[in-house]
Amino acid sequence: MKFIDLFSGVGGFTGGMELAGHKCIGHCEFDKFAEASYRSMHTITEEQREYLLTLPLKQRQKEILKNEYLNGEWYAQDIRTIRAANMPVADCWTFGAPCQDFSIAGKRAGLKGDRSSLVREIFRILEKTEEENRPKWLIYENVKGVLSSNRGLDFLSILSEMDRLGYDAEWQIVNSRWWVPQNRERVYVIAHLRTRRARKIFPVSGNGGANNFKLVGGGGIAQHIGYAVDKSKNNPRKIDIANCISARGDRGISNRRAEGTAIAIPVLTPFRQEKRQNGRRCKENNEEMSTLTSQDEHGVAIDIKALSSSTRGQPFRRGYAATLDHNCNQAVIAEKAVWSEKYNCYLAIRKLTPKECFKLQGWSDDYFEKAKFVNSDSQLYKQAGNGVTVTVIKHIAERM
Repeated sequence: MKFIDLFSGVGGFTGGMELAGHKCIGHCEFDKFAEASYRSMHTITEEQREYLLTLPLKQRQKEILKNEYLNGEWYAQDIRTIRAANMPVADCWTFGAPCQDFSIAGKRAGLKGDRSSLVREIFRILEKTEEENRPKWLIYENVKGVLSSNRGLDFLSILSEMDRLGYDAEWQIVNSRWWVPQNRERVYVIAHLRTRRARKIFPVSGNGGANNFKLVGGGGIAQHIGYAVDKSKNNPRKIDIANCISARGDRGISNRRAEGTAIAIPVLTPFRQEKRQNGRRCKENNEEMSTLTSQDEHGVAIDIKALSSSTRGQPFRRGYAATLDHNCNQAVIAEKAVWSEKYNCYLAIRKLTPKECFKLQGWSDDYFEKAKFVNSDSQLYKQAGNGVTVTVIKHIAERM
């Protein structure tokens, strides 16, 4: 079926829906950097990419926003200016409207907030759309906090608007960890016109996280760390020599098991322990990654135990890998260390790379490279944190 991706970001709905065999015919995105990524990932031709490659990054970002790079796909920049008569007819509208005003980390302004209130624009456009041209399906995604915002009245208001416009709705909290190694609970609402018969989509379920760590392979979360730490006398010191880390299974800094277990712990803003949103800041070994956001610092902490005795006692300084094998192609890059009472050692912390953040959202490497083609690392982190998980969308879309 044909669909339109509203509040598209880099196109998480587009990627997942198209993997399930549906076709995107239009999208709406306000942020120019996310829009540049969207076009590079979904709309431009290879000939256009070759030309853009000849331009500096900043010029490339401006050039790709010209209409010819849409190649026929309908586009609107601002949801507030869309006129129903100008939208193409589609079978489905998807919208992951801004969530900041619903998030438990925010001020909980709810539907009165400037950003989360933009979901009302969807209902404005639907109301102005001729009944025979209204989409058969609506898919709405938001943070779990939408359920408790304003004592639940905000979510009731959204469902009531769908009902008033002729849609029957079902909803479920879906966790990305069922398909990828990221704990990301989101509310999905699927509505269909009650004048047309449609099968139920929910409940959906995944594999419960089994084997999902393999999905970030090929240079995944545990590929490179650095600033090896000497924990002698409980005085952490950075060491400038460390063995190469590979992405295979349970291998740690020393490429051997430590006390029968290698440690790789998901970390969320480790030096702000007083902030308790979404659980612990340092998780347990083998737990899934914390929910990706655009504000926090995400990383992985790895046990440092086997270090060369000749390096002990050296002052803090940046470290590099002693040797690089076919699994490892860059310098070690961890920047911090924290003491773990549980493991009785220092844990070296490496910030996740933008590519790893995209992988945790279900994107393949080639899509990430297309986004990187037009954006800086800071924008790529933001885009990953603000997006929907592609594999979740694909699973839902396959049931439609």
